[in-house]
Amino acid sequence: MKSLLVLFSYHHNNTEKIANVFAKVLDAQIITPQQINPEVLQEYSLVGFGSGIYDGKHHKVLLDLADKLPQVTNRKAFLFSTSAMLGEKKVVEDHSTLREKLRSKGYMIVDEFACKGFNTNSFLKYVGGMNKGRPNVEDLKHAEEFAQNLQHHI
Repeated sequence: MKSLLVLFSYHHNNTEKIANVFAKVLDAQIITPQQINPEVLQEYSLVGFGSGIYDGKHHKVLLDLADKLPQVTNRKAFLFSTSAMLGEKKVVEDHSTLREKLRSKGYMIVDEFACKGFNTNSFLKYVGGMNKGRPNVEDLKHAEEFAQNLQHHI
């Protein structure tokens, strides 16, 4: 059984740092939404979908891919993200758009991961940003533990 990570990460590559940890633990390939044929996802037993959070949701490129996915049955997925702000309620809200799109396509969301990421968007660039150094060693350790817990879904 195979795992795949669909990742969009570009500002500071915060989410890519997390995806690299997942890829190592899960022995998974990382691919961007622009590189994938949606039909190919059916070859994987577990697919992770991740990006930074923009205006309270995953990046538009990832959401657009979710809209193009074919209906599936018995396919498992997980969500991941980095963002400037965290909190259990906020993560649930931030992930809700992608979660619902994937569920509507027949994916079972087995788990979700989020951590803080360095942010220099908008006015933050003038004050040196927010969450400098994140994700940090502790965040990467949590990502590794999360991925280890995902292994029983493969």
